[in-house]
Amino acid sequence: MSVILKEKITGPAAWKGPDIAADPAWLYHFTPDDIAVLDAALATLKARGRAFPRFGAQDFPIAPLVPRLTAFADELENGRGFKLLRGLPVERYSDAEINAITYGIGLHLGQPVCQNPRGDLLGEVMNVGDIHDKNTRVYETNLYLPYHSDPSDVVGLMCVRKARQGGLSSLVSVAAIYNEILDKHRELLGLYYRPIHFAHLCEPQPSLSPIFSYHQGKLSCRYLRQYIELGADICKLPLSRVEIEALDVFDRVMADPALRLDMMLEPGDLQFANNYAVLHSRTEFEDHEDLALRRKMLRLWLKMPNARALAPEFPGRNGFPAPETAAA
Repeated sequence: MSVILKEKITGPAAWKGPDIAADPAWLYHFTPDDIAVLDAALATLKARGRAFPRFGAQDFPIAPLVPRLTAFADELENGRGFKLLRGLPVERYSDAEINAITYGIGLHLGQPVCQNPRGDLLGEVMNVGDIHDKNTRVYETNLYLPYHSDPSDVVGLMCVRKARQGGLSSLVSVAAIYNEILDKHRELLGLYYRPIHFAHLCEPQPSLSPIFSYHQGKLSCRYLRQYIELGADICKLPLSRVEIEALDVFDRVMADPALRLDMMLEPGDLQFANNYAVLHSRTEFEDHEDLALRRKMLRLWLKMPNARALAPEFPGRNGFPAPETAAA
């Protein structure tokens, strides 16, 4: 079992948004040479008669960028836990080409994994759902998306189009959340290490996992309150008053402006975040009536070659089984 960490976390992972908002270290601008490499890889892909999602890293050769991507992977795991790549000229590309570039970069960073039982390797995050339908996922609406972690080592978001107004992306450091709870709510700490039922709308049964896990010198987190409450309902195990208080405290701390980092993703931005070290969110937004102009993000889930070891009671998760595997 993982031990309970009782000292504050120091180092780059324990960042606070206001302290690093103006720091250029987490932002990388694609150079003209980078774009040329990506364009050449796209041309190679087409020459081989391949297209998303039926191609591998060898079909999208970007050798000059690989050392940089390797450094980004190290930053995601051992640094601040997030990176923003800016400046892909998405207006020059078709939707199919943007899909290929996003997926191709992902193939050289990690292994893309399925995002649902259908086997989708790129998720379209768009305002296309009915908010009155209980089966509609929040990311399919223009509503506020609470802070959460996705079930993969790393999540990537490619901005194709912005909303007419709003839709701010927000990140918060798990280590900074932990330090605040340790400092001001230490009496609740043990509850976050206790296995709790998480339910996912795409899964038949809830799974057990703590919110926090400390293993081999690294703190990891899994969180989405909606899934915790849904798990309690499905298992007919109502949350206790102290558990509800602990979740309320967690929610207040993670949304604190003194901790979080807000950013507007611009078209051509590609944001990566480590799901164990950073929680992500999005504000509500006002969208265009025309579906072709609506806010559009491409979501990529990656299994990383340099991912941390996880404690047995904190089960790792990298997407859903591929359909053919699930059917076998």
